[in-house]
Amino acid sequence: MATLTEVKNGVRIEKDFLGEKEVPNYAYYGVQTMRAVENFPITGYKIHEGLIRAFAVVKKAAALANTDVGRLELNKGGAIAEAAQEILDGKWHDHFIVDPIQGGAGTSMNMNANEVIANRALELLGMEKGDYHYISPNSHVNMAQSTNDAFPTAIHIATLKALEGLLQTMGYMHDVFELKAEQFDHVIKMGRTHLQDAVPIRLGQEFKAYSRVLERDMKRIQQSRQHLYEVNMGATAVGTGLNADPEYIEAVVKHLAAISELPLVGAEDLVDATQNTDAYTEVSAALKVCMMNMSKIANDLRLMASGPRVGLAEIMLPARQPGSSIMPGKVNPVMPEVINQIAFQVIGNDHTICLASEAGQLELNVMEPVLVFNLLQSISIMNNG
Repeated sequence: MATLTEVKNGVRIEKDFLGEKEVPNYAYYGVQTMRAVENFPITGYKIHEGLIRAFAVVKKAAALANTDVGRLELNKGGAIAEAAQEILDGKWHDHFIVDPIQGGAGTSMNMNANEVIANRALELLGMEKGDYHYISPNSHVNMAQSTNDAFPTAIHIATLKALEGLLQTMGYMHDVFELKAEQFDHVIKMGRTHLQDAVPIRLGQEFKAYSRVLERDMKRIQQSRQHLYEVNMGATAVGTGLNADPEYIEAVVKHLAAISELPLVGAEDLVDATQNTDAYTEVSAALKVCMMNMSKIANDLRLMASGPRVGLAEIMLPARQPGSSIMPGKVNPVMPEVINQIAFQVIGNDHTICLASEAGQLELNVMEPVLVFNLLQSISIMNNG
């Protein structure tokens, strides 16, 4: 456990079993976060905002549950829960500074959350940052938890929340395709197979087909969420629930569901839920199929809009920006092009997620950091695009 040795010249000296380290006194993070920053300068990216909020949900739920069962004093549990709620409200995110890709199965992210919440809770109680004898990142904020249940549970919550936004965006896109199908139902054009003229087809029929495939994609993504609602909170290190009160395990899942406003339940088999990450690969596969279909639609739009003088020129895409630094007046189909590129990224992310999921060994998959990094990136860029 880390301890505070002294504060001087705007820094506090924190000590763990590896030795002492200076931490800026304004910082809510502590010595373990500092070590992680030094160890893993990998991507330069921040932790996904949704994952930060999900960690706050986990820590608040754990504090309330531990208070319920009498393991955590009321004032300490209340301060921890209040600090976590502040993070949920958008505060202190700039103190989550570890790189999202890291060794240690997410321990650095978990400890970053534990330290920020512990130090803010200390402040709320009128105490100094780093006074871990009173509120410890490990003994109090992380009470009855391991990274191996706190981190996967946070991943589930962050992914479910991100998918809510994506499905809303997809619903809007589906409505647009339906509208265009009706609007263009009277437009007769040449249907093509092998890129050669075939027989006539209505442009509205083509857009109706786009709405149909997107509808299937939405259903696939909705169905892929099923196993994300099952969390391994209470599993602790290897799924056996070591150091977790049975009453706590029941209480923490109820608090998780209430705070997150998601229908979360405890996994039927905590050992299975701690070992395996197929719930994430299932979601990623649905995202990949969706973007494969969206890329095909983007290809169609680019072909039909080609020209416009010496091409098919069957449709006109809205001009979004000048298309050339050398050819005046040229306009390019930049929106379909970016959809193609999002598809390539999501398909590549899916391959990374599959490799990371396969790389689990025995009781734990230590590759979850790269897995969640790519999964949340896929959802984010799909939603943005």
